[in-house]
Amino acid sequence: MKKRESHFETRCIHGGQEPDPQTGAVMPPVSLSSTYAQSAPAKPVGDYEYSRTNNPTRHALESALANLEGGVGAVAFASGMAAVDGVMRLLKPGQTLVSGRDLYGGTARLFRSDVLPTREWLSVDTTEPDRFEGWKKANLIWVETPTNPLLEVTDIAQIRALAPQAILAVDNTFMSPALQNPLSLGADLVVHSTTKYIGGHSDVVGGCVIAKERVLCERLQSIQNDAGAIPGPLDCYLQLRGIKTLALRMERHLKSAGKIARFLEKHPLVEEVIWPGHPSHPQHEVQRRQARGGGGIISFRVKEGCSAPQAVSQMTFWTLAESLGGVESLVCLPSKMTHASIPERERENRGITDELIRLSVGIEDCDDLIRGIERGLQKATS
Repeated sequence: MKKRESHFETRCIHGGQEPDPQTGAVMPPVSLSSTYAQSAPAKPVGDYEYSRTNNPTRHALESALANLEGGVGAVAFASGMAAVDGVMRLLKPGQTLVSGRDLYGGTARLFRSDVLPTREWLSVDTTEPDRFEGWKKANLIWVETPTNPLLEVTDIAQIRALAPQAILAVDNTFMSPALQNPLSLGADLVVHSTTKYIGGHSDVVGGCVIAKERVLCERLQSIQNDAGAIPGPLDCYLQLRGIKTLALRMERHLKSAGKIARFLEKHPLVEEVIWPGHPSHPQHEVQRRQARGGGGIISFRVKEGCSAPQAVSQMTFWTLAESLGGVESLVCLPSKMTHASIPERERENRGITDELIRLSVGIEDCDDLIRGIERGLQKATS
């Protein structure tokens, strides 16, 4: 069977992964060795020399990730932010980075810092790309779609057409390879915080970049080796384990998110519901065209008189915590948590107000989750 031609559910189990040729182990063994024997100087016995450069367990993870996204190769990093940093180091000093305006707080903090090479950074509204006239000067374009936390959606193919000269990198963390594949839409690189849906169990931190072309993959491998921001073999093993159930989990996340979004839209204490899977979303048609559903993340605003901080603290079955994409449902107040590092005025201008709540829908019984939200909202008004 040619695994790239099989269905996604099958590739989650078999794609890029073979039984260990020496032992027949179905799951790739955890290789803890830091170095590997050589038969003569510069002549390794096998395919590995030193585990910063490569490691058998990491290689298995990278093969699986490349297979899921349809890339020529993948590079695994120690965290999602290490993956973002690796992509940014493709920029040469003086070049131009263009990004969407709504970004994860850590990404925005990195882009405005002096950690990266000197560059021009232009933050634009990528949901209406025709209104921006500077695409031709872009060397690297960074797009989240949907964005964190406002769930804005960008037409990846349209950005590709407007800036064919630039490296187009898409953060696909919110969708996962189960629901969206940016390389097939024109992206050059796909980035994931594998801490989220790919790991899926809130027990590992990781990141990855999947490349469409070999030359970009090799450049990222060189950056990874030089900077050393690699995941350990146990981390890679946990991410491989998570991939096995990715298709099943995303199906449940998606189904429950749709039911919860419909519940929230009818709730008298809710001002606005933001979920790309619903026709009320301003970019719903773009989402429908380029993805397979609205995802498992919902953002919503409470009405005046309902305290969002109290609501998120009182929801049963929802854990108040940062992060997302795990089997357990998480609730977050972005203005005070994930996006607190963004200056207050900028947050307010972008709509990341204290009334905005972000939900990461888990795989618990959906009716229980709805009862937990109801309890939190009611407690926040009493």
